[in-house]
Amino acid sequence: MLLSVLGSRLKQRRKDLALTQQNLAQKAGVSLRFLAQLEAGKGNISVQRLANVCFALNLSLSDLFLGIGAKGSLCLTLVGMRGAGKSTVGRYTSELLGLRFVELDELIVDSAQMPLSEIFSFGGEEFYHELNGRVLKQIFEQGESVVLATGGSMVMHLENWSFLRQSSKTVWLKASPESHLSRVRNQGDLRPMQGHDNALSELKNILSQRQPQYAQAQFHLCTDAQNPEDLSSRLVEFYRAL
Repeated sequence: MLLSVLGSRLKQRRKDLALTQQNLAQKAGVSLRFLAQLEAGKGNISVQRLANVCFALNLSLSDLFLGIGAKGSLCLTLVGMRGAGKSTVGRYTSELLGLRFVELDELIVDSAQMPLSEIFSFGGEEFYHELNGRVLKQIFEQGESVVLATGGSMVMHLENWSFLRQSSKTVWLKASPESHLSRVRNQGDLRPMQGHDNALSELKNILSQRQPQYAQAQFHLCTDAQNPEDLSSRLVEFYRAL
C-alpha cells in the first residue's frame, strides 16, 4: 500500500502544477516509463530518482512521506457544505473501517481555546485557516489513519486543500441546496447564512463559489435521499480500492 500512497500523492502534486507526465519526466530527468510506474504504485523505486521527481515538483521527501506510518497509513477526508452529512456518514464509515473519527473544527477549537464564533470575530477567516493548517499538519505528523470531517470553507484555502488532496483520499459529500438548508435548520445553526433575508439564495451562492474546489476531490457522493449506512459502505469501497 505504501507505493500506492506515494504514487497517488505525486500524481496529485503533478496535476496541481498542471504538468503532464512527459513534462515532469523531462524536468526530473527520469524516463516516462519510470514515472508512470511510480504514479501507479508499481515497480522498484530508486531513492535518487524519487528525489529527482520530488525536486522537480518542489516537494520535499519529508512532505511526501508525511503522515505515512509503517503500514502506509492514509486518512479519508470528507469535504462539503454544512449539512452534507460529513459528521453522520463519517462516524458510520470510521466504525466500518475501524478508524478514529476526527472533526477538524473541534480540534481547531481545542487548539485555539475559544469557540469558532470567537475565532472568526478575533482574526477572521485568515486566522481560522491558519489554525486549520496547523492542526492538519499535527494530524498527519502522527501517522494515524483517521476519517476526517472538515469545515465547509476549508477548500477555499488553496494551500490547505492542496495539502489534503496530496496527503489523503478525498471525498466530496454533496447534496441539493434545499437538503443542505433543511439539515442545517434541523441542527439549529444557520451559519454562515446569518444576516441574509433569503437563506436559500445565499446558500446557493456560497455553494456556487465553492463547487469548483469541492469538485477536485477524488470521489463524489450525493447524500440526497440515501441512508448513512449505504453511503458509508460506498465510502469503504472507495477507500479500499485506491
